Amino acid sequence: MSSKHAHLDMIQGVVNRLSHNSFLLKGWSVLLVSAMFALAAKDKQVLFVYLAYFPAISFWMLDGYFLYQERLFRKLYDRVRVMAEEEIDFSMNTQLVKGHVAPWVEVTISKTLLAFHGVLIVSIILVTSASIYLNKGGS
Repeated sequence: MSSKHAHLDMIQGVVNRLSHNSFLLKGWSVLLVSAMFALAAKDKQVLFVYLAYFPAISFWMLDGYFLYQERLFRKLYDRVRVMAEEEIDFSMNTQLVKGHVAPWVEVTISKTLLAFHGVLIVSIILVTSASIYLNKGGS
């Protein structure tokens, strides 16, 4: 196998792991928020609904970081793809392509992450509002 193909395979392996981690984060986020909702309903404690914000926001930020890193490695892949075979040094340094990718904050509020995690946060807001309303004696 040529040096270029080996280097590209290494980079693709990192991209695959980052993508898999992002997928797992989304699953854990939904699971933990649902668990908080279940505890809130079982014990009639609004506190558990408020606690649901912590995993939802934390996993959103972490998912944004993984997507940011994935984009960096995709740019690195593109850079290595056009390199001459003798220039391949197997570097995984993404600092070389950092200026070609949107900042972490912009990636975190990108359409794809905002759609998933935004819906989760809106759900928590709705459940919080409903819980407060029902605890005050609303029907």
